[in-house]
Amino acid sequence: METTVQTNMRREIDEIPEATARLLERSEKAFADVGEAFRTKDPAFVVTIARGSSDHAALFLKYAIELTAGVPVASLGPSLASIYGAKLKLGRGAAIAVSQSGKSPDIVAMAEAATRAGATSIALTNTLPSPIADACSHSLDIFAGTEHAVAATKSYVNSIVAGLAVLGHWTGDASLKRAVADLPRHFADAVSLDWQEFAADAGEAKSLYVLGRGPALAIASEAALKFKETTGVHAEAFSAAEVLHGPVALVGADFPVLALASHDAAEASTVAVADSLKAKGAIVRVTSTRAEKAKSLPSIETGHPLTDALSLILPFYGFVEAWSRARGQNPDAPAHLKKVTETK
Repeated sequence: METTVQTNMRREIDEIPEATARLLERSEKAFADVGEAFRTKDPAFVVTIARGSSDHAALFLKYAIELTAGVPVASLGPSLASIYGAKLKLGRGAAIAVSQSGKSPDIVAMAEAATRAGATSIALTNTLPSPIADACSHSLDIFAGTEHAVAATKSYVNSIVAGLAVLGHWTGDASLKRAVADLPRHFADAVSLDWQEFAADAGEAKSLYVLGRGPALAIASEAALKFKETTGVHAEAFSAAEVLHGPVALVGADFPVLALASHDAAEASTVAVADSLKAKGAIVRVTSTRAEKAKSLPSIETGHPLTDALSLILPFYGFVEAWSRARGQNPDAPAHLKKVTETK
């Protein structure tokens, strides 16, 4: 993979294994304390509060919690508090607020409202102290370190790692706890994987799809956002099942599709859809060796389906940063964007 041009985004991608190791080294007691608080609460449901990449991290945690703890998770629109002043009945639940900056007014307002409504709340943030930490019952510093590129990378990954670590303590899931502890070395392998063949396939495409199921759908959502932020290419994320219910109508000859198939129960169905789209003439790359028609992209096996899915974002980040530069874009400074967006 080309690394001769060291953008901030590329440096921050390369820092992910180290940032994850730092988080795990410094936060074990905090993970255990928050996990105990969730176990004591025994929530009937969990709500998430986030926007942008943080919301994609929350989506990943939704699947992780539902698959591991068996507790349903729903995303709250921050405008419920900041605009509409809705009074929600959250006393039997828990809330997870994710915010890198910790100060977006609508996220803070929704977190405050959730805590006042009786939810056991946790803030996952890269900034302590911060308003989001003050708004929640508990706060966790994700220790991603300063992130200079506008497009979030290491803060996205560390938000998920922190959530998975808390989940492991909450549920007492020993296999998940081991998998999280092993992430720095697996991330070191994943960050070096080369997906640049997809750039050659996609060429000068102006639109593409990113597919996934379960936790990999959260990775697909983050990937689609990064395509738009850094390359100027319009990308949409869909469930590998949902794409067949309408969006497939746009898929024709040479339409690029990136299918993110994790090593879990959804791999076979995702690969089947990837092969079916390839048969329609689309350009399809899939992160699985089980495809018969679609071309494979390399991925790593971490020994756990959740961390397998999370590891897919590292080679993607490296790919999209390089493709952005190849298309004449500056991945550190996407048009019309700034690092902290303070919505109301």
